[in-house]
Amino acid sequence: MRDYGGVDSDQEGFPEVKVRWAWWLAIRPKTLTMSVIPVLLGAAIAAMDGGGVSFTVLLAILLASILIQVGTNLYNDAGDALRGADTPDRLGPARAVAEGWLSASAVLWAARLTFLMAAGVGLYLVQVGGWPILLGLFSILAGVAYTAGRLPIAYTQLGELFVFLFFGVIAVTGTVWLLRLEWSISALWAGSAIGLIAAAVLVVNNYRDIESDRPAGKITLAVRLGKRPIRVLYLLLLLLPFLLVMGLSQQIGKPLAAVMSPALLVALYLGYSIYRMEHGRALNRLLAQTAQFQLLFGGLLIAGMHL
Repeated sequence: MRDYGGVDSDQEGFPEVKVRWAWWLAIRPKTLTMSVIPVLLGAAIAAMDGGGVSFTVLLAILLASILIQVGTNLYNDAGDALRGADTPDRLGPARAVAEGWLSASAVLWAARLTFLMAAGVGLYLVQVGGWPILLGLFSILAGVAYTAGRLPIAYTQLGELFVFLFFGVIAVTGTVWLLRLEWSISALWAGSAIGLIAAAVLVVNNYRDIESDRPAGKITLAVRLGKRPIRVLYLLLLLLPFLLVMGLSQQIGKPLAAVMSPALLVALYLGYSIYRMEHGRALNRLLAQTAQFQLLFGGLLIAGMHL
């Protein structure tokens, strides 16, 4: 019996799981907080000085961000299966195409449709924010390039940099620009901090998959560095954001250390956990906890800026 994203299935239950959960699992709903938190953080920075924030524009930014991540996840599901990086025996959560629940062509078409909807919302945001938002539309191309093409980003050592930029710096600074039509140093501090944690999520994922990625030609940073250095990198990615928060604190003139202290304790616990956990499926729990840590970090940071 295997756990498929919260549903236990044996041979008799497999068709039911396939019908009810395949598409739900393919979009990876548990990861979507990574696209939501940076936008909310940007909105909090935009509103920090008491300026008005357009609820319509904020909803459009959230929708575009979520659609881009869903499209990226779908492309990744199909692309990894087609390249042999994902199989039914993978250590991570089950993937729809690798398990045979959905065809690769169906998932790829769904990804293209999702990116098309994101582009539609993006055109509205270009009208709001002008030409700088055209750069944001590169997020769609980056989402495709993450798994598609001759040399996908996910198959190189650039995956963590991709996540840091698009799920951190660009998402937060772009949100502030759209809501205030001005650049913000505070957004750069906050976006860098939350982006580092997003990169830590990918580090755990790739650390878990070192043994299966190498033969599939997926030379991630974890594969290149090896297990010991990548554990050190994970710890640094969890702790460096707190140094950036100190810079943000000075920038906005608000003491954030006290409100962020619970997150620091969690970061230390997670950094310790990657050393004591056995390499294998047990890391799926750490992966989920790291994503939850980003939610906690972002939530506390938003609260601290408005206390």
